[in-house]
Amino acid sequence: MSEKFRGYFYLSVAMILVGSTVIASKIIAAGLAPFTATALRFAIAFPLFLLLMKFAGTSWPKLTSRDWLILIAQAGAGSVGYTTLLITGLSLTAATDAGVVIGTLPVVSAAIAILILGEHPDRRMLAAIALAAVGVLTIVFKPGEGAGHSPLGIALIFGAVVCEGLFILLNKRVRAEISPLALSTLMAGLGFAVALIPALFEPHATVGIDKGAIFAVLYYALVPTVAGFVLWYAGSARVSGTEASVFTALAPVSAVLFAFLLLGEPVGVHQLLGIGCVLGAILGLTVPQIRSSRRTAGAFPAKEA
Repeated sequence: MSEKFRGYFYLSVAMILVGSTVIASKIIAAGLAPFTATALRFAIAFPLFLLLMKFAGTSWPKLTSRDWLILIAQAGAGSVGYTTLLITGLSLTAATDAGVVIGTLPVVSAAIAILILGEHPDRRMLAAIALAAVGVLTIVFKPGEGAGHSPLGIALIFGAVVCEGLFILLNKRVRAEISPLALSTLMAGLGFAVALIPALFEPHATVGIDKGAIFAVLYYALVPTVAGFVLWYAGSARVSGTEASVFTALAPVSAVLFAFLLLGEPVGVHQLLGIGCVLGAILGLTVPQIRSSRRTAGAFPAKEA
């Protein structure tokens, strides 16, 4: 197995695990309050990240007060905001709907960069944003209401995606050099601290806890959070950044597939249309970049040693 193919395999598994977080969050939503679940997730993941840092010999970054404030904001948005909004949204709507919405993350991140950083989009970027928006709207306005489908739930899940997009934006504002492992460890520790206080005031933070929800939190913390991190960075170290970004398209596909296979949720025409639009938006952004990088590599071949 070549190193590049091995990288593709690691990235594929990592993104499939990301898709499985939708199923875990759906189970958590039925038996555990969102801030309590989030605090528990990071309480489990944080010591494991500390062990990984020790085994890898990763050092802590030197941070200024400004960097600490940004990291706390990152933890509040990307760690706590994303998880709590996703869980709350899934208490109202179907996991198949959520699978489509989380797939918009690459496009939402690009849109946030345009709106906040003032980046100038080209036609391809505008087309991708429009296509992703159509994908979300196809499930927002599909027929049928009630427990299986809620525009409010979809809005909350989209808010979770926006929080994750803000996490990516804030990461660009940190001046200190922080390794991916150190950043993940900091996000787990700060995420636990941020989620703990509101968790103490949730109505069923200490009573009525469902065992299935506890197992789902354990899975979320151990597999997608920790193992997913290891797989993603092991894969991305073997391929280019643009190639790695293509694999994010697997997350919404796996989420919808898991919802169908594990939860028995129906997959209708609206979900299929939505996921098709989202995948088209992601591939429209990334495939031209990969082709361009390959042409560049072909024009300037590496010198022999």
